[in-house]
Amino acid sequence: MLTHVVCLKFPDPEDAPEVARRLSAMEGRIPSMRSIEVGLDVVRSGRSYDLVLITRHDDLAGMESYQVHPVHQDVLAFIKSKAPASVAVDFET
Repeated sequence: MLTHVVCLKFPDPEDAPEVARRLSAMEGRIPSMRSIEVGLDVVRSGRSYDLVLITRHDDLAGMESYQVHPVHQDVLAFIKSKAPASVAVDFET
């Protein structure tokens, strides 16, 4: 199993709920994505990010398939218009 974790920080944190909604709407629409979790930060400390995305895939090939899937690409284009940068960790379990 491969877990894909992405953290986003928005210049305008008010954009985070709409991004979360769009990410959550991917559920069940990308065959290689086994699960998805989206969370909004509640602590809002200086080191906090505004949103986290966690997806799980059978393997690296499944995650790579998810990356180029049209549903993900549509959401990604919207995210890039709201959050100029992200950090990610991908790990196997």
